[in-house]
Amino acid sequence: MSLHLNAEVGQIAPTVLLPGDPLRARHIAETFFTDPVQHNDVRGMLGFTGTYKGQPVSVQGTGMGMASAGIYIHELINGYGCQTLVRVGTCGSYHENVHVRDLILAQAACTDSNINNIRFGAKNYAPIADFGLLMRAYQVAQARGLRAHVGNIMSSDTFYQDDPTEYKLWASFGVLGVEMEAAQLYTLAAKFGVRALTVLTVSDHLITREETTAEERQLTFNGMIEVALDAALGTA
Repeated sequence: MSLHLNAEVGQIAPTVLLPGDPLRARHIAETFFTDPVQHNDVRGMLGFTGTYKGQPVSVQGTGMGMASAGIYIHELINGYGCQTLVRVGTCGSYHENVHVRDLILAQAACTDSNINNIRFGAKNYAPIADFGLLMRAYQVAQARGLRAHVGNIMSSDTFYQDDPTEYKLWASFGVLGVEMEAAQLYTLAAKFGVRALTVLTVSDHLITREETTAEERQLTFNGMIEVALDAALGTA
């Protein structure tokens, strides 16, 4: 056990999907896993382990934001020996040609968080994905006929921005969209020598103002899950 996970060592697989929403974790386990078993319920942050196409795999909710996600990522790696961690989440689009329900495969993650400033001081660290996972995820998405974009994203500490036009600066530098966890995932994966990727579904659009419902975000973004599973496990 660790401070925030009550699984025994061996109950969590080496490959873990990381949705922010614990109810999405349950949906993933019930929809995609064979014989899923719940391994965590501390603070309601549900986690499950089962198999997918014959291979062991887990899913663990992380909550919203880098501070919360960082706790679970750290404990999964250091307490349970997890080697491949794939965030599966939602994001807002910064570009007209990146549509609601498109996938974004995050090659790298900018951030406005102070977490890495605490680590690196005046120097700037560039958190990036594992290239092998990224390449495989793109190949799986293409084979499935899914519309997928590869590029830079923004991991923000703030959901409700004071300046609603701030995204335009990031968009002008090619940043595709905004979410809240990937920069921390990529930084910790690099620190501890494991593989990480972020696969996102666009759930809302900062330009068109189109958005999906909470139920849709929880239950219907299954293409993203299949891409993440097949890429992480090499089962495509």
